[in-house]
Amino acid sequence: MKANLGRKLSNLAAALSVVATAFAVGSGGAPPVAASTGGCQLNSAHGQIQHVINIQFDNTHFNRDNPNVPSDLEQMPNLLNFIESNGTLLTNHHTPLISHTATDILTSFTGVYGDNMGVPVSNSFRYFNPDGTTNTGVSFAYWTDPIFDPATSTPTDHNFNMLTAGGKNAPAPWVPYTRAGCNVGQVATANTVLENIATDIPTSRAGTRATRVCSDTSTWHRRSAPAVR
Repeated sequence: MKANLGRKLSNLAAALSVVATAFAVGSGGAPPVAASTGGCQLNSAHGQIQHVINIQFDNTHFNRDNPNVPSDLEQMPNLLNFIESNGTLLTNHHTPLISHTATDILTSFTGVYGDNMGVPVSNSFRYFNPDGTTNTGVSFAYWTDPIFDPATSTPTDHNFNMLTAGGKNAPAPWVPYTRAGCNVGQVATANTVLENIATDIPTSRAGTRATRVCSDTSTWHRRSAPAVR
């Protein structure tokens, strides 16, 4: 069992190392791209890095589970060759236990395990009510959202879903870039986009930095599709 666990940890560690790989545009033999007029300062050597792209591949293994069967990345040689030819492939990122989509991605984003960023169990968990009973919480909720309970719009636990050990909202991964004057965009990535209408949309509308998602937000509530997208 220990051997199997070690192998799984090694493979999953490699997977998250791959998903956390960043690619720089403008390095190598090509001349540096002109600096952004917005004042984005990445402070790279000679100003060569102008863009950072973080691509997440969920459950993608670098090592082999079966020594006679090529690993996930070996079966995607174009991707593996691109990473190895344009940067450094790190295979020492150890995923959390229990390893699952939300916690894996959020661990790579924050650099800490779930006990320090609020999502140690995914993709759902249980939280306590004052009377000792428990309700379901869903890991996928925007970074500044409270707990997302699909069964009620008024959960009894009002803490942030992304929560530090000290009870604060966990630092968002885009903060260092925006403080440096850079623009940050996220597409279909855990807890960094508006991905459900049950909590993300109401929270963004009610917050001081409300996001104008739709000119008629009532259309969100008229949809017959499930709350989680």
